[in-house]
Amino acid sequence: MDDTDAMSTAADDTPPEAAKDASAQADATTPGAASASGGPTTTQELIEIGKTVVYALLIAAVIRVLLFQPFTIPSASMEPNLQQGDYIIVSKFSYGYSRYSTSPLTLPFGHGRLFDRTPKRGDIIVFKLPRDGHTDYIKRLIGLPGDRIQVKGGVVWLNGKPIPRQGLASTTEVSPYGFAHEVQHYSETLPSGRSYTVADFGPDGDVDDTGVFVVPPKHYLMMGDNRDNSQDSRYPEAIGVGYVPEENLVGKAQIILLSWNAKASIFKPWTWILDARPSRFFHILK
Repeated sequence: MDDTDAMSTAADDTPPEAAKDASAQADATTPGAASASGGPTTTQELIEIGKTVVYALLIAAVIRVLLFQPFTIPSASMEPNLQQGDYIIVSKFSYGYSRYSTSPLTLPFGHGRLFDRTPKRGDIIVFKLPRDGHTDYIKRLIGLPGDRIQVKGGVVWLNGKPIPRQGLASTTEVSPYGFAHEVQHYSETLPSGRSYTVADFGPDGDVDDTGVFVVPPKHYLMMGDNRDNSQDSRYPEAIGVGYVPEENLVGKAQIILLSWNAKASIFKPWTWILDARPSRFFHILK
């Protein structure tokens, strides 16, 4: 008998009960096999984890596309109310939905808005820049359709009447180029009684004296709160914002959730604490 026959004989000599026990033991240790208690297999557990992750991502996508979206303020155009490094939350349902407000998805809304709601004068709004349709800008709504807006000596005139403003404290600001200049703050009050603070470098800025802007139908006129450091609707669309079509509105800025100084960096974890501005956390915008 050769070696092969000897091996076959030895296998055949195994008692039936022992063979069954060995088989059961092998099955129990096989990856993906059912446990002795009847619980889920490893494969089933991985599938369930995958489903949970997918559901979580879908929920997050719905929240971001239809309900709330975070934005970071990159410039000083809305100071003193919004500062560079503020992390804000924008409600996307405030004015309804359009093909611009549901980004990064492009839903088939065509032109116009679904569930359209008219914004209120004084709202701080994120919108898509009209000249390119994809850059996010944030400004304050000053002119509604049909309004006549003009700036005289830095004072905004609305439908033939100046918007009242009251002088507040002044500060000294150093520009990125190292030039120091005085910044005067004012409390500006709209006809509705809504008030907010604006910053002004003086009455002789580039757009402190303008012609009359007549806001077209289904468009809005936007201004930055930092009046001499904002390329807004006072500038033509080719170099500034121009009039903003209603379908370009993304949503209403509601709250400053978190805030960091400009020196903070995602690659320097210690700056997350050292350069945080807790006094601005959870600040409701007006």
